[in-house]
Amino acid sequence: MEERGHLPVLLAEVIQYLDCRPGRIYVDGTLGGGGHGREILERSSPTGRLIGLDWDEEAVERARKNLGAFGDRAVLRKENFRNLPCLLKTLSIAAVDGILLDLGVSTEQLESRERGFSFRWDAPLDMRMNRERPITAQEIVMSLSPADLEALLREYGEERWARRIARNIILRRRTSPIRTTGDLVKTIEQSVPGSRGRIHPATRTFQALRIRVNEELANLQAFLEAAPDLLRSGGRLCIISYHSLEDRIVKNHFRRWTRGGRGEEKPFALLTPKPVAPSGEEVFRNPRARSAKLRAVEKN
Repeated sequence: MEERGHLPVLLAEVIQYLDCRPGRIYVDGTLGGGGHGREILERSSPTGRLIGLDWDEEAVERARKNLGAFGDRAVLRKENFRNLPCLLKTLSIAAVDGILLDLGVSTEQLESRERGFSFRWDAPLDMRMNRERPITAQEIVMSLSPADLEALLREYGEERWARRIARNIILRRRTSPIRTTGDLVKTIEQSVPGSRGRIHPATRTFQALRIRVNEELANLQAFLEAAPDLLRSGGRLCIISYHSLEDRIVKNHFRRWTRGGRGEEKPFALLTPKPVAPSGEEVFRNPRARSAKLRAVEKN
């Protein structure tokens, strides 16, 4: 399962590509504990501003404590990044100089057992980043038809054994509810042959359910459709993704933005011809960064 650790992922690279300077406005759309946000504020001192968003109320509270010393230079809100256009309008900000999205699940979310993001321990099968959302992972597991469940695991989890896992989930729930992460993990382990490979056999199923519960790909698509109008000329967008589904969406949008029509100026310049990966040293210090990929563009 992809994770954003306690240490901000690709921090030096993000700051380089955002080109943080005084007097500018930056957005961290996935605030977490505020690690990237703190560095953005320090590098844009003394007059740079940060608009920080996170869907998880607990993350916003952690960031408030971490960034409190910056006073009104940091404006923090409990909000999904797909709603950034409305938020900027509310703040009377026409456009910004830089936007960062770090799309992984934070360590704090994974280590909060009652949230149900991790298969490492038994917990309620929840997986909601925003606890106000109505549908949990348990409700999805208990309600989808066999065909829909298989399609979910195949599309969002890229799970090779989607049909077998879906079938065994259906068989299991006919006799007893699947209430916890442990219930689900047992069912998956019974479904996947030779289930002790490099990654845990539940990894892809948990990814698929989390994406569905939180509508992660739809949120990313909606944000990217709006993003070009949110940046000033010279403004930069940096996105860190952790699995191929997210990265493909980002890559395709960036490619479209940087091509331009015949005889037309390209609307964006691609700053990262290839995605930037963490250094070996960073992965050694923070193994959870190993699957991160950073892509960046600049508006012309």
